[in-house]
Amino acid sequence: METSSFKKILLNTAFCCMASDGKIDDREIAIIKSMCEKSPYFKIFDFESEINELISQINAKGKEFIKQYLDSLLDLQLSEQEELTLIDFAIQTIKADEQLEYSEIKFFKNIRMRLRISDETILNAYPDIEMLLEKDIITDFSLNKLTTQFLYDYKLPQFEPISIIKSSSDNPGTK
Repeated sequence: METSSFKKILLNTAFCCMASDGKIDDREIAIIKSMCEKSPYFKIFDFESEINELISQINAKGKEFIKQYLDSLLDLQLSEQEELTLIDFAIQTIKADEQLEYSEIKFFKNIRMRLRISDETILNAYPDIEMLLEKDIITDFSLNKLTTQFLYDYKLPQFEPISIIKSSSDNPGTK
């Protein structure tokens, strides 16, 4: 997949996972920022502007923003490695606040059901997430129902813009 498109999918994945419990925790912001800094997909990237743009979009569109993200996953032609990277961004974000909410489990299952990668491959890479992969009875109808149920049950607040405090390591050449 084209790097800029994949970068957008990764950031949207992490952002939607962060918002899926209705809260934006500073630890989630920190882990997303860290993943972006370490990823080769985010070479030139203004994290604060990008994340605040996503906040503006989710505040304006509400649940439709989440639905559009989930629907976009169905159209992707990702390699197995790209799907593992996407799953990594999702898992790290969900785990960042050290609280696993039911809404996060349901949201992860929504993501997972839209990918082609096998559970075995996922568990080989992430053996501690078996609970997130426990099977529901899934058909095309029930996938739509799972998505609809998640969005119906989901209480979407208005999120505040994020301000990143820059450290001296963020600005090379400053002391």
